[in-house]
Amino acid sequence: MENNTHTNNGSYKKAIYSGTFDPITNGHMDIIRRASFIFDEVIIAIAKSETKSPMFSHEQRVKFAQEATKNLTKVKVIGFDTLLVDLASQLKINTIIRGLRAVSDFEYELQMGYANSSINKNLETLYLMPTLQNAFVSSTIVRELIRFNGSFSHLVPKEVLECI
Repeated sequence: MENNTHTNNGSYKKAIYSGTFDPITNGHMDIIRRASFIFDEVIIAIAKSETKSPMFSHEQRVKFAQEATKNLTKVKVIGFDTLLVDLASQLKINTIIRGLRAVSDFEYELQMGYANSSINKNLETLYLMPTLQNAFVSSTIVRELIRFNGSFSHLVPKEVLECI
């Protein structure tokens, strides 16, 4: 991990990009790469999310993300099973990264951002849109393609394809 200690205001800036990442997609990678241009360190926090009944185990999802981001020096992958606001406090991070693909994402993400802010007033949510080529990519689409033996290699990082 790079040890950049200088930014515009002289402080080291970290952000969390959280989700179930079931599995991590090229759309997620697009957001991760762009966030790493903005922040000195981006923590990819993989939620256990047993209530969502993920296709892949928590350990597999963490491994997929670690493999996909292994060449991104400013990115660290961790697993977690707490409230995101608690993880952010524990890591002393006050910026959450969220991706927005469509208007339908915005309503949910806005509610979550407000809920997190109501618990921790210092927590900011930064919304990033994926590039147009990744705007339709979602883990849900990838899971459906996997279930029905469809082609999905163009939607996930090659490292994830190799793991699956």
